[in-house]
Amino acid sequence: MAKKRAAAGWKGSRRTAKPKSAEDARWRELLFSFLVPIGTVLFVLTSMEIVLHFLPVSSGVRAVTVTSDNPVFHFTPNRAFLHSLGWDMHNINRGHINNAGFVNDYDYHRDDPLSLLAVVGDSYIEARMVPFADTVQGRLSRMLNGRSRVYSFAAAGAPLSQYLIWAQHAVRAYGASTLVINIVGNDFDESLITYKAMPGFWHYAPDELGELRLRLVEHRPGWVKELARESALARYIVMNLKLHEVMNVWIFSAPAKAAPRYAGNTDADANAARVNASRAVIDAFFRDLPGMTGLPPESVLFTLDGFRYPHAAQAGRGTYFDLMRRAFLEKARGLGYEVIDLDDRFIPSHLRSGERFEFPDDGHWSGIGHGVAAEAVASSQTLTKLQ
Repeated sequence: MAKKRAAAGWKGSRRTAKPKSAEDARWRELLFSFLVPIGTVLFVLTSMEIVLHFLPVSSGVRAVTVTSDNPVFHFTPNRAFLHSLGWDMHNINRGHINNAGFVNDYDYHRDDPLSLLAVVGDSYIEARMVPFADTVQGRLSRMLNGRSRVYSFAAAGAPLSQYLIWAQHAVRAYGASTLVINIVGNDFDESLITYKAMPGFWHYAPDELGELRLRLVEHRPGWVKELARESALARYIVMNLKLHEVMNVWIFSAPAKAAPRYAGNTDADANAARVNASRAVIDAFFRDLPGMTGLPPESVLFTLDGFRYPHAAQAGRGTYFDLMRRAFLEKARGLGYEVIDLDDRFIPSHLRSGERFEFPDDGHWSGIGHGVAAEAVASSQTLTKLQ
């Protein structure tokens, strides 16, 4: 009997174990169905990371922390960078960030006895897409070799308000005696903090009396951004594909809203509010420039980008950039500053040779455009004292 009961108990235990085994099997199946997709995604991402590591993905130039204690925007010093454009990583250029944290093949020295010409601007002067030797500052460095140093202070996205900070820095830190400041289409409205607030840059904001005053938008890159900078896949998505910009347009733009028309590489819309606000920026800029640099008008030269081609200049009449160009020219020349309207160089050059001054899919100056601008600067009255 005991044996029968034991056998029955054993058989019963086997019977009760079956549901538990089935439940375990179901959990294993669920776990498997959950882990396999995750593992597949991780494998694909890891493979892409490895492959992209060996391809010319843009490296970025890595801005440092900018605060009231460290108020001058620049990049991480003493490192090489690689620039490429688009999903297929074309227009490859390799460059150097110097000891001062700017895109320049030469180091900057505070105690050099040679006079200093400082070139200030945004992405046109930063020119990470152009070999340094072909840039305005690279060409001027060769022209003035042994007679003057040529340092550049620039970064993509910088507006007119930020140029003041670099101009002041060039004079105070390195003893610049001559400034060349390049002006482009989006320099005016983007100087206003209400239109754009770029981390690390100084923008104009109204004070309690409504007067425009410079205000710093601090830049404190966190560990997530630092980690992303090390990932070739993350850089490819952000810098080459610019997926974040596409998503912003897709998410925040109304489907029925027409795309803006551009003229002079900025929105052509010349509504009164935008134009009046931009005119106030021009006034504030020329109010602050002498006090911040201590330089007289004859030591400051402006180069003013234009429409570059006769048909574009014709189509651009009355647009925002057309009005701002005219306002800037009038104000600067009225105060005694020399301004080179680069359309006076670009348009005749194009009519003679048919050459283009920018890349096929990038509105920035190519080496040809930089060459035209450099020749214009070299022949200016402001630079005759350095020749």
